[in-house]
Amino acid sequence: MKLTYRKLIHSDLETFIAMRIRQLREEGATEDIDLSPALRDYYERHMADGTFISWLALNDERIVGTSGISIVEKPPYFGCPTGKIALLSSMFTDPGCRRMGIASELLSRVVDEARENGCGTVQITASDMGVLLYQHFGFVKNGNFMQYRL
Repeated sequence: MKLTYRKLIHSDLETFIAMRIRQLREEGATEDIDLSPALRDYYERHMADGTFISWLALNDERIVGTSGISIVEKPPYFGCPTGKIALLSSMFTDPGCRRMGIASELLSRVVDEARENGCGTVQITASDMGVLLYQHFGFVKNGNFMQYRL
């Protein structure tokens, strides 16, 4: 296997979106709607303004791993004086390519992107499968995460 890494480009979106949906289903999502149009709209808008950045792993020309950060801004606080945070998403590796260091490499690249974009923190709601990867990288669990669905 000859792996290469590069950033997501517009022509990758169809495959990227299919992998994102596959990831959500693998994590237990059961919603039965066509999420593709909303994902395409999101990625197109946020790639264009630089607030969504993704690195891909490729075996030859086939995408085998994905990653992404959404850069959001909130009022500055002591732990993050820029107010910019990176929300990590789309971490997915094709099942046949797991346990080869792909996710670690992709994570390293998007964390570097967050740093270069002035983010003070990277946050994720990790799947059970991803917890060990993130802990090994240095992420710390925050038991204060809460959500209110609208």
